[in-house]
Formats: sequence, C-alpha cells, structure tokens
Amino acid sequence: MLSALSAVEKRFETIHEMMGDPSIATNRKEIEKLGRELAGIRDIVAVYREYKKLKNDFDEAKNVLEQESDADLQELAREETAELAPQIEKMEQKLRLMLLPKDPHDDKNIILEVRAGTGGEEAGLFAADLFRMYSRYAERQKWKVDVLSASETGKGGFKEIIATITGQGAYSRLKFESGVHRVQRVPETEASGRVHTSACTVAIMPEADEVEVELDPNDLKVDVYRSSGCGGQSVNTTDSAVRITHIPTGLTVSMQDEKSQHKNRAKAMKVLLARLQDAKEAEEAQKRSAERKSQVGSGDRSERIRTYNFPQGRMSDHRINLTLYKLEALLDGELNELFDALTFASQEAALKGELAGKADD
Repeated sequence: MLSALSAVEKRFETIHEMMGDPSIATNRKEIEKLGRELAGIRDIVAVYREYKKLKNDFDEAKNVLEQESDADLQELAREETAELAPQIEKMEQKLRLMLLPKDPHDDKNIILEVRAGTGGEEAGLFAADLFRMYSRYAERQKWKVDVLSASETGKGGFKEIIATITGQGAYSRLKFESGVHRVQRVPETEASGRVHTSACTVAIMPEADEVEVELDPNDLKVDVYRSSGCGGQSVNTTDSAVRITHIPTGLTVSMQDEKSQHKNRAKAMKVLLARLQDAKEAEEAQKRSAERKSQVGSGDRSERIRTYNFPQGRMSDHRINLTLYKLEALLDGELNELFDALTFASQEAALKGELAGKADD
C-alpha cells in the first residue's frame, strides 16, 4: 500500500510541475486533462501526507521510549504512542479505501425497475410502496424521477414500473438495491388478521449509451402497434406503441405510455441499452472468483436481499445482517443509514478481496 501511495504522491508532484511548464500551460486541453487528474488524487495525497506526519511522530516517540532513561520523558512518549496508534490505524484504513478502484458507473444516472412477484394484489401494492420509497429518497437528494412505463393493478399497485433517476451519484447510492424484496404484513382485505408474505423484484441499472454497448442495428427488430389502456382519444387510433427486440439475446422492451412513436422508441432504446449492459456485466461478474467480488451479495435479481416486517416495524437486510426498527421512516425515503452500511460492507469486502488477491500473487 505504501509504495502505491508514494507513486500517487510522486504523480501529484509531477503534474504540478507539468502544469507550470510554459509549453503545456498554453495547451488548454492538456491543462484541463491534467487538472482533472490532479483533482482526482488531491484528497488521497493530502491524507497520505497527514499519515506520514503522524507515523513520523509515532516513530520519534517510540525511539524516546527505547533510548531515553528519563522517567518523565518516557511517560510523555508512552502517552503519545498510545494516542497516535489508533489514529494511524484509522488513517491506514481510510487510505486503503481511497486506493480501491472506483466503480466506473458510480456517477451515472440509473434505470429503476420494480416488478410485483408472488403475492397477487398485495405484491402490487408493495411494488408501489417500494417505488414511492425510492422516489422519496430521490426527492431528498434533489434528484429527478421520470416514469418511463407503468402497468397498474387497478387498486393502487403496480405489476411493473420502470423509471429513470437522474442525479449526481444516483448509481453509487442505489446500486445495492437489486434483488428480491420481501414484505410481511396483514393485507387490508384480510379479515382474520393473518400476516401474508409477498415479494417484489427490484433492478437497478446504470444508464448506458451506444458508445458503451456495441449495438448492431441489424440485430434489432422494431414493431409498432396501437396502444391499449389509458391514453385518451389517441388510444387505438395510431401506431404509437413500440416494441424493440434484441435478436441475439431475445431481450424485448415495449413502451406505449407516450402518444409519440418517436418518444416511445427513445424510451425503449434507453431501457434496452441498460439491460444489455447489465446482462454483460452480470456475465463478467460470474467469471470473477467469489473472494474478489467487491459487491454486497451477488446482485442477482433472484437473490432475497431484504425483508420488511410491518407487524414488528422492522427492516432486515440479509446480506449484512442489519436490522433497523424504523420501517415507516425507511419507507418514507430515509435511507442514508441503510445505504451507508451497505457501502461500508462493500468496501470491506473489496479490501478483503484485494488482500486475498495479493496473497495469491
């Protein structure tokens, strides 16, 4: 770790020198590029330099303990080493985390998909609860939520709802939500007061574009048809609904919420690109050894990740053994405590994977 930190610090100093070079200072593109790189490592260099100062102070105090015979000096040195040791350990942990490779998708917007699973009407109502939970969290973060497609159950629930969430760091905060969410509660229609168990599937995908996903237009089959359901006078009078099928994978996306065929096609392409990228990365993740995974859980949508128990007012995340007795607040979008815990667990797993990898090399 120390050699890597030393290399980062050396690069930091080199960039400073380069930016002061007259031949580079007049090259705007190069200066901007170097400026971005400098900004990306400035914090880690600052922490590393603070760490080196603490380590130097600790070593000096330790030398006093080993070489000085004066009792007062030894006592001062003993107090200093006792005070500095935990600070150094904490800073080493912070530096290890800062050295971890950043998820390239962390700053991206996301596509959120919530689908009702087992449980009939109750599952549809729970899907609506989950969508509201994420929407309220996005609102608290000052992010924007746009519904792309929604299939309602007729009683206030959703069979499926797909939306984009746009905002700085959306993927970094929500990326651990993919999987099966289970709810335990007494449905309003249950006269006997018996607790029912229902489930929904959530998928979180970073937005992708055609630059990131190799897409041959010849691999796409595009069908247009007349919309059905709610939509006003234009329903069943124009071929505005769009279905796009990616022939090699069989992935299909349909959109009919807009009156414009062009808008429906654009929405369908956005979702299709995200699903194709998600499928590709899921395949790559399976190839990596379990010890080196940097995520909490597998991210598999069939994995049961969380239970929401209404009678007990609790939420339990099964991946990190976290239980919070504040279900109402969580469902209202107060999710930072949960997301912080998931992020920390992911970083811990990544550190262990990195150390295991080095031990294997």
